[in-house]
Amino acid sequence: MDRIAHLLGADEDWRRPPPSPAQRRIDVLIAVAVYLLAALSIELMRSLNAFDGANSWGEVLTQHLVAASVGLLLVFRRSHPIIVAGLATLHLYVMGTLEPLVAGNLVMQVAYFFAVYTAVAWSRDRRALGYLLVAFVLTLVLWLAWMFALSSGLQDMYANLGVKPTEPAGLFSAPIAAVGWTTLNNLLFFGGAVLLGQVAWRGALHTQREVRYAETIRSQAARLRDQAVVAERLRIARELHDVVAHHVSVMGVQAAAARRVLTKNPDAAREALGAIEGSSRSAVGQMRELLGTLRSGELAADGATEESGHPDRAPQPDLDDLDELVAQATTPTCAVTYSLVEESPGAAGAVPPALQLTAYRIVQESLANVRRHSTATRASVVIRVDEELEVEVLDNGAPRPGTSGTGLGQQGMRERADLLGGTVEMGRRHGPGYRVRVTLPLSAQDQVRVPADATGAAGVVS
Repeated sequence: MDRIAHLLGADEDWRRPPPSPAQRRIDVLIAVAVYLLAALSIELMRSLNAFDGANSWGEVLTQHLVAASVGLLLVFRRSHPIIVAGLATLHLYVMGTLEPLVAGNLVMQVAYFFAVYTAVAWSRDRRALGYLLVAFVLTLVLWLAWMFALSSGLQDMYANLGVKPTEPAGLFSAPIAAVGWTTLNNLLFFGGAVLLGQVAWRGALHTQREVRYAETIRSQAARLRDQAVVAERLRIARELHDVVAHHVSVMGVQAAAARRVLTKNPDAAREALGAIEGSSRSAVGQMRELLGTLRSGELAADGATEESGHPDRAPQPDLDDLDELVAQATTPTCAVTYSLVEESPGAAGAVPPALQLTAYRIVQESLANVRRHSTATRASVVIRVDEELEVEVLDNGAPRPGTSGTGLGQQGMRERADLLGGTVEMGRRHGPGYRVRVTLPLSAQDQVRVPADATGAAGVVS
């Protein structure tokens, strides 16, 4: 029995849903159509006197009630498939004995077939369906045995087949041939209904799986889109933090220097104010570039992408811009030097743009941290390009009291390096000073990763 249940799908973790109201209405129409066709078939047979004069009102009413009862069963074929199939099979054997001409006509046989098919296609309890099919076979065997045991039953078989048992012409005797013929037809009848029903049930199962897979893909795609949006927000937050923090810290240092020498050395004060002006313009320009990038994909009112012109944006900073960055970071109280070490001439120019931008932002943030949080008088920036891109920023200062910061700058540097598969080392040196060392593999330039915990964006500028 377990084997039969397994073949019918009892092990599948799926139950076919109940019929919808639209399907119930279709079943009612099918039931009415079955009765009308069966009634028409009965009247055609009566017109041919197939019932041997059984034309009384009681007999005619009985014949139509037999047809109507089968149609009534089909109304519930999808809501109660096992019960309908069991009653339809019982109806077949009982009416096949009492009203063989009515039960044996083509329309009624199609209705019985349809009931068994529906039981296999729509049964939600596949194990109970297995017991029902076993009961079908046992009922068929018992019915045939009973028909074979009665001489009148055999005579009815001979009459239905239109044969004369006194004139055998084949390999089998007349009784065996009659029973074999009837058994074969019934097995093909039930077997075909079961096979088609199982195919329909498997088709519904596969359709449901495909729908579930499609829903899973849609939800995963939405989750990936959300992760990409969060990652982009983090990137923009890091860019804004680096740009604003760097230039604001430069302006603060230069403003303090200008204030100190304003009366003693007007030329130095003028130079410091010029540096402030340049830093402010540079900050505004870079922020405008970022905002231009965000607005470049805006949609017009009709849903089309705007083609009114590309925003005027300068190229993203790279390693060639570090000279200017270091010059801006140099103040009267802190001298900053820059060195570029290449394995071969021109190696720095071959570094992918994404890595060059990351190196620039890391140096920018590191120097901003030196100005804000350190008492350093000297700082050095070293870029090494060989099989890896290495960024190292050193200073000789001690932590400045009361300037601990928020930690967002260092977090941004770690996230930048992690996106490109790099490593970050930050901390106090054995002697005086602080060290930032970031290594970015050139071979992993295309393996950009979305942070596993990208749940928010560092939008606060420290």
